[in-house]
Amino acid sequence: MKTLGLFRHAKSDWHDAKARDFDRGLNARGRKGAALMGQHIAQHGIHWQRILASPAVRVTETIELAAKATGAAVPVQWDRRIYLASSVNLAEVLHEVPDSIASVMMVGHNPGLEDLIFDLVPDDGTCPLRAKVEEKFPTAAYAVLECDIASWADLRDGCARLVHLVRPRDLDETLGPELLD
Repeated sequence: MKTLGLFRHAKSDWHDAKARDFDRGLNARGRKGAALMGQHIAQHGIHWQRILASPAVRVTETIELAAKATGAAVPVQWDRRIYLASSVNLAEVLHEVPDSIASVMMVGHNPGLEDLIFDLVPDDGTCPLRAKVEEKFPTAAYAVLECDIASWADLRDGCARLVHLVRPRDLDETLGPELLD
């Protein structure tokens, strides 16, 4: 069995309309969410042997703030292929992970991360957490999948169980969706 963590970057800043998408950082809400989710990930207790991440600024800031909140030094393998990748491309990156690595966390973007969950976790009505992802996999969401594989190269559709899902609003309601009056 392999364990796969998926962590979506926190809420990004859209104030600079001229900034390239890749260069957008986090807004204040995103910074708060990244730190809170970092604490949760550390408390959840999985030791991630490898972290694969998009090098986009909003992802690097998410990881830095999450690590700072826990006081942990996090070695990260930056991979440009994760930036705005489809679920198929994300799976291809994961296929390259050495079999000696039992747990990998991937930090990146939607819709790729969300679609990867939909691909890996069967839609058979037995997973209430999958139904929550169908509602939304918001910024700074964190999911853990247990994959019934011996080798990362065997990662395929339907091979996983979604065993943990936390969204920032689950830990702090002020980080939930903004309601319109």
